Amino acid sequence: MLPFELGFSLLPLGLGLLPLLCIKSYFMSIAPVYDTAITGSVIAMIPARYAATRFPGKLMQKLGEKTVILHTHDNTVATGLFDDVIVVTDSDIIYKEITGNGGKAIMSRKQHESGSDRIAEAVENMDVQIVVNVQGDEPFVKKEPLQKLLKAFDGIGGQLVEVASLMQVLTDRALIEDPNYVKVAVDKNMNSLFFSRSVIPYPRNKELAITYYEHIGVYAFRKQALLKFTNWPTTPLENAEKIECLRYLENGIVLKMVVTEYMGVEIDTPEDLTKAASLL
Repeated sequence: MLPFELGFSLLPLGLGLLPLLCIKSYFMSIAPVYDTAITGSVIAMIPARYAATRFPGKLMQKLGEKTVILHTHDNTVATGLFDDVIVVTDSDIIYKEITGNGGKAIMSRKQHESGSDRIAEAVENMDVQIVVNVQGDEPFVKKEPLQKLLKAFDGIGGQLVEVASLMQVLTDRALIEDPNYVKVAVDKNMNSLFFSRSVIPYPRNKELAITYYEHIGVYAFRKQALLKFTNWPTTPLENAEKIECLRYLENGIVLKMVVTEYMGVEIDTPEDLTKAASLL
C-alpha cells in the first residue's frame, strides 16, 4: 500500500477539516509539476529559394530601398522574439544579400520538396526547442502575430501542440476563389481539418454565413515534429494541392491554427510586388 493510500485508510471519520487539508497539501506536493512555458531555444528560420516557380528571383526584387528577402529578415529580427534568425537558402545571391547586410545565412542543398524540408536540414544538429518558419516572401512580418503563434505552445494544452500556424479571415470573394490563396478549414478548437487551393467549405447552403480563412505560410514546430516531417515521403494530397502542411495531416498530426490580423502581402506574383510597394 502506498503512503497516501495508507493515509486514507487510517483517516478516522469525524476528525474534522485539518487532516483533510494535510492530505490535500501532501497530494499537491507529490503531483507532477508541468513545465507550461517554452524554456528552450526559440529560433526563426527563413527558407529562401531563388528559383521560385511563379515568380523567379522574387526574393531579390526591390521593395522600396531593400530587397524582399532583406525586408523579411530585418522585420523578423526586429520582433525581438527569437534567440536567432537565420536565412536558409540554395542561392549564393541570397546568401550574400543577407550576410552582406549583417544577417546570418546558411547554404542548403538545392533539392528540397518544401521550405520545411530545407529548414529541417539546417536545424538537425542544432539544440533548439521551437523553430518558427517565416516565409521569405512575407516582407511585412510583425511581432504580434508571431507572439500569438508562440503562445500556442504555452500551458498544459500547449504541451500537446506539435505544429502551429497562422491564418487570417478572407472576405474578398475573388481572393476566396483564387487558387494562389490557400484556404484552411478548422474545427471548433481551431485545429486544422484540411487545407486547399479550392474554396473550402463549399457554400452549398447559400443562407449560411461562412467564415473563410487564408492559411498564412508561417509555422512553428517542435524540432522533433519537423524532423519527422522531413523523413516522411511526400503524400498524395500534398502532391495534388502542392501544400506542404498536408503531409502533417496525412500522417495524423493536426496543426493548431492561430487567427491573426492582416499580415500584408505575400509576394507570389509581379502584381503582388506592385501591391506591396503601395503599402510602404
